[in-house]
Amino acid sequence: MTGLVGDHALKVLLAAAALLGVWLLLVVVRYVRADKGTRISIRQAVRIRWGWVRLARMAGLTVTDKTPGLLTQITAQKDGPAPAPRVLTPRIKVKPDQFGVIVRAKTLPQVGLEEYQKAARFLADAWRCTRVSVLPDGPGKVVIRGVRSDPLTTPTTHRPTGRPPADLTRWELGVDEYAARVCVSLANVPGVTVAGTPGAGKTSGVNKFVCDFAPSPAVQIATADGKVSRASEGDYADLVKRMFAFCGDDLDEANGLFQRLVELRRRRSATIRDLLGVKNMWHVGPSPEWPLTVLIIDEAHTFFREYKGSDATTKRLAALTAENARLVEDLVKKGRSVGILVILISQKTTGDAIPTFIRDVCPIGLSFAQKTVEAAVAALGDDIRNWPDASPVTLQDPAYVGVAVMAMQGRPGYTRIRTPYVSDADAARVAEATSHLTADPALCLDALRDSIGWAASGDDESDGPVSPSEP
Repeated sequence: MTGLVGDHALKVLLAAAALLGVWLLLVVVRYVRADKGTRISIRQAVRIRWGWVRLARMAGLTVTDKTPGLLTQITAQKDGPAPAPRVLTPRIKVKPDQFGVIVRAKTLPQVGLEEYQKAARFLADAWRCTRVSVLPDGPGKVVIRGVRSDPLTTPTTHRPTGRPPADLTRWELGVDEYAARVCVSLANVPGVTVAGTPGAGKTSGVNKFVCDFAPSPAVQIATADGKVSRASEGDYADLVKRMFAFCGDDLDEANGLFQRLVELRRRRSATIRDLLGVKNMWHVGPSPEWPLTVLIIDEAHTFFREYKGSDATTKRLAALTAENARLVEDLVKKGRSVGILVILISQKTTGDAIPTFIRDVCPIGLSFAQKTVEAAVAALGDDIRNWPDASPVTLQDPAYVGVAVMAMQGRPGYTRIRTPYVSDADAARVAEATSHLTADPALCLDALRDSIGWAASGDDESDGPVSPSEP
C-alpha cells in the first residue's frame, strides 16, 4: 500500500514538474520574441509582483482585520492568547506591454478607488513610471495603468491591413497618454472639426481614416482640398483613386460638389423610410447600397472666407462663399440621419475660418498643436481653459507632432491622443487595391430603387434651388 502511494505521489510530482517546465518555456519564448520595450516591462512586472505586499503596506493600501478567521476560531484555546490581527493585502494581476504595465487589483474595506488614486504618485515613483492612472474596473476592482515611457512622445506608425473594418461606427484615432486605444463613435455624428498649426498632423490623421475605411464598399468619400488646384499637387494624391469626387481650391468646383451632395441629402431624406424602412440610417447601418458618405473639406477657410469689396469679381466670390457655407450647413444639420458625415479641417476653427453655425453643430472636435489659447478655445470649447495641462498650446514641441486633444464622452476633462503615421506608400497601396469599390452614392441610390422596383413622385422633392446666389 505504501508503495502505491509513493508511486502515485511520484507521478503527481513528475506531472507538476512537466507543467512547470512548459510554463517556464512559454515565459522564455514570450520574453525572447518580445521587443525591447516589452522585455523591460516584463522585468518590471516581475518586480511589481514580488514587492507588492511590502509596497502596499507602505502606501497605505492594506487593512487590518482584528476578527480571527474561521480556522483560527476553531483551533483557538479558551485560555490561550488572543489571535493576532491579520493584515489583508489586495490581490493583483500584472500584465506588461510595450509602454509599461497594467495592474488589476481588488478593493478592500477602507481601501477603495479613492485610496488607490491618492497613492498613484507614490506607485509611479516605486515602479519607475512616468505617470500612473487609476480607474474603476467593475464592482470591487480597479485598473492601475503605469507607463514607463511617454506614449505621446513616442512616434508610432500604422500599416493598413486592407481589410474592411469590423465596425463602421468606430474610428480608431490612436492611443492616449496611458497607451490605451482611443476610439470614437461615428454613429449619428453629422460633423467633425480638426484644427492645428501647419505640419502638426491634421492631414495625416485624416489619411488614416481614409485608409482604414477604404476597404469597405459601404463607405464613399469626396474631398474638397483648399490647399491645391489639382489632386496630384496635394496630400490626397495617393488616395484620390478611392474618392468618387475631388476638387481643389476653385470655388465654382467646390460649390458644384456641395450642391451635388445637398441634392443627395434631399433625395435620401425623401426616400429613406420607403427604401430602408427606418427614419434613421444608423438603425440599420451603412451598406453598399446606402453607403456612409464622407465629405472631407481640407483648409475649409478657403471655401467660407468673407470677401469684401464693391467690384463685380469680389461680389461674385462673396456670393459663392456664402452659398458654400449655406450648403455645408445643410449637410451638417440635416445629413446625420441619412448617413452623411462632414469632416472640416482648418488651421484655426475660429468663426472667420469655419462659420460658427457649422462648427458648433459638429459634436467631435480635435485640435493638434495651437499657438494661442483663443485658437484652442475655438477648436475645443471654453472649458479647455480649465485644463491647461491638456491644452493644445502645450503641444508646439516637435516631439508632439501627431498629438491631438479632444473631449471624450465619459471622461472628465480632455484626452491627449498620439495619432499614428501612415506612409505614402501604404496609402497608395490601399487606394489602388480598393479603387474598384469607388461608387457615386447617387447612383447607388438609383440602383437600390430599381432593385426593389420603387418609384414615387416625392423622390425629387427639394427644399428650394441650390444654385449659387446671383450677385
